[in-house]
Amino acid sequence: MKNIPLVALVGRPNVGKSTLFNRIVGRRMAVIHDRPGTTRDRQQAEADWSGVTFTLVDTGGIEALNRVMAGIVDPMAEDSAKFIAEIRGQAELAIGEADVIVMVVDLLSGMTAADEEVADILRRTNKPVLLAASKGDSKARREEAVEFYNLGLGEVFPVSGLHGAGVGDLLDAVVEALPQKLPESEEEDTSLKIAIVGRPNVGKSSLLNRLLGKERVIVSPVPGTTRDAIDTQITWHDQPITLIDTAGIRRRGRIEHGAVEQYSVLRALKALKRADVALLLLDAIEGITAQDAHIASFILDDMRSVIVLVNKWDAIEKDSYTMREEMDKIREALKFLPYVPVVFISAKTGQRVSEIIPLAIQAHEERFVRIPTSEINRILRTAVSKQAPPFKAGKRLKIRYGSQVAVDPPKFLFHVNDVDLVHFTYERYLENQIRAAYPFTGTPIMMSFRAGKEDRRG
Repeated sequence: MKNIPLVALVGRPNVGKSTLFNRIVGRRMAVIHDRPGTTRDRQQAEADWSGVTFTLVDTGGIEALNRVMAGIVDPMAEDSAKFIAEIRGQAELAIGEADVIVMVVDLLSGMTAADEEVADILRRTNKPVLLAASKGDSKARREEAVEFYNLGLGEVFPVSGLHGAGVGDLLDAVVEALPQKLPESEEEDTSLKIAIVGRPNVGKSSLLNRLLGKERVIVSPVPGTTRDAIDTQITWHDQPITLIDTAGIRRRGRIEHGAVEQYSVLRALKALKRADVALLLLDAIEGITAQDAHIASFILDDMRSVIVLVNKWDAIEKDSYTMREEMDKIREALKFLPYVPVVFISAKTGQRVSEIIPLAIQAHEERFVRIPTSEINRILRTAVSKQAPPFKAGKRLKIRYGSQVAVDPPKFLFHVNDVDLVHFTYERYLENQIRAAYPFTGTPIMMSFRAGKEDRRG
């Protein structure tokens, strides 16, 4: 899997990190509010500048440690006071993982003792640190950035996350500071990585032990037994495979802030990012829940292939309609993953467990399927003849041609007369037409649309 460098935005509360984050990634993802402490968890997204792709991480504000110890907190952030240690821990995790760190300070309030403490933390990292002076919404205010040279972190970049001023210069410096080539592991791991994910107590560890045929991890009826992602290497018909057991992912409101479990969930999500295929385990007794769908959305956000496993099927009283009824409920709850295979299993008895690894291998292979351009355009012509593209304001969408531009996951680019005419329902229709010929079982595909220069001129 390709390594993507990581850039972390850090600083004290309410300096404009989330506004800058939204500006760089090009869409509003982070919640922005004047109240300090709005960002509690790490927020991340891929960004691109000058052809260089990196992962940008927004973090919660780091309160000065002496203020934390003394119980002094901004009165506007009283509802976040009990989370200060956790927010700081999250930020420090991001700092530890980052290749480049951008410390964000506030031109409006000027340099503070908290800024000095954050700068002291960053100086000890021995990592590239850039200083962004935010809220530089006017030339006069940007000129006040000179004060922050006193932090001793080098050049200061006055920026406005709101209006975009100075952000290009900052990103030029970020790209220049990124490592030319990220270090690979000592020996490149080419195994197929399969992560077992789901809510607590759905049987993830039991499934791992059944797949291994031995007791590799502790199995317990107490939710939360697995505290970290556990890797186990196996060989399946000469195919090296790494099975990753993870901690159960609970609803955020049910996680005790600062508890070990909070960090276990972070590690589970991190394990998902390095997996090729995810096995999403559901509990047949409880049925599919909103949290199951939420975890499925994490998998989709990371563009991972996925297989849904309904565990504890042996414990269900069944008739000839039960499986069909349960399948309908799952398809309805996971309607955003219509391409995903669903298997009803029992980790306890081994029922259908033998189908899992072959399906995971198939889903991984589907990530590398490449459709010839001529075939894609044949599918397009047939699709358009069956259902004409939409009209908008008296103008009809025209699809000039399409091609597959990437694999892992598969990505398709369509050249059209006007991108604004592409409605999501027609995009979904085109995806369904492609999948009718090439199923891409268990695997997401990306669809993008581009207007040519002559079309943009109108």
